[in-house]
Amino acid sequence: MNKKVILGSIAVIFIIGGIIGFSYYQKIFGEAVVKSGAIYIPSNTSFTEVTKQLASFVNHPENFVWVAEKKKFTKPKGGKYVLKKGMSMNDVVNLLRSGKQTPVTLSFNNQNTLEKLAGRIAEQIEADSITLLKTMKDPTFLSENGFTEKSVLGMYIPNSYEFYWNTSAEKFRDKMLREYNRFWTSTRLEKAKKLNLTKEEVITLASIVQKETAKKVERPIVAGLYLNRLQDNWPLQADPTIIYAIKEVKGQDFVVKRVLNEDLKINSPYNTYKNIGLPPTLIAMPDISSIDAVLNYQKHNYYYMCASVDNIGFHEFANSLAQHNRNAAKYQQWIHQQGIKR
Repeated sequence: MNKKVILGSIAVIFIIGGIIGFSYYQKIFGEAVVKSGAIYIPSNTSFTEVTKQLASFVNHPENFVWVAEKKKFTKPKGGKYVLKKGMSMNDVVNLLRSGKQTPVTLSFNNQNTLEKLAGRIAEQIEADSITLLKTMKDPTFLSENGFTEKSVLGMYIPNSYEFYWNTSAEKFRDKMLREYNRFWTSTRLEKAKKLNLTKEEVITLASIVQKETAKKVERPIVAGLYLNRLQDNWPLQADPTIIYAIKEVKGQDFVVKRVLNEDLKINSPYNTYKNIGLPPTLIAMPDISSIDAVLNYQKHNYYYMCASVDNIGFHEFANSLAQHNRNAAKYQQWIHQQGIKR
């Protein structure tokens, strides 16, 4: 009888031990993540905050705390981490402790001021817009790399780039400088040299082309027209530069739907009606198609252009003032019919 009691007790102990062991195994290695998704852990965040973020992804957040304690994990590393359904708590702790985060694809285009660019970037990485803007305008960085607060916008080439979410403002800026230098290949630099333009001047002209037409197919034509004027020492007479000069006075949010004759008298180095040659810096952020449109401009004899009323969004080009005046009169009549005054 005693032998049976002893054997029974041993069996009970083994069963209880098995249950406890299985419970521990499930806590550590069992499926814990109930849905796939990404969590964004700020730099210097607390373990408690990470646990709160995980609560919506795992079935038992307290098990995460337990496993983390057993593995002596207390200091999370900032970044974006992708969780996959079915991962164990052991997998989660190992992932967060390793710092093996997933990069984000950062993109931007047509951000026409550093302020807007900083705001756009702050939506995609941890760094805030104020810190980004301060870093972009850092006087030492600008001086060392030959930029000014107005010209440095041209350093940021619109495209998609891979970054870690917790990239600092300084690392973002420095990588964009490397991307800028990488963009200016020997082929592009040689084409700029043949135009007798620096890369900064190419970007300045590209910014005018960008603002002059939204139609990519037109950009090499528009670029060729402005290059004809530059070569023959004509004023560019580009309305987008007038709009830029107006916004410098009235603010970036001021809306200009129509350039008036009185605007052409504005006293500004960006007034390409009064000043011959390119303006001092770019007037907007040109995309790659506009930059390459300048470098690969279309050769033609056009010196004049006017918005088309027959093909809205496009332009009518002319090589004689007489033809241009006819095009302009047609456009002015259309403008009056639309009731556009400013």
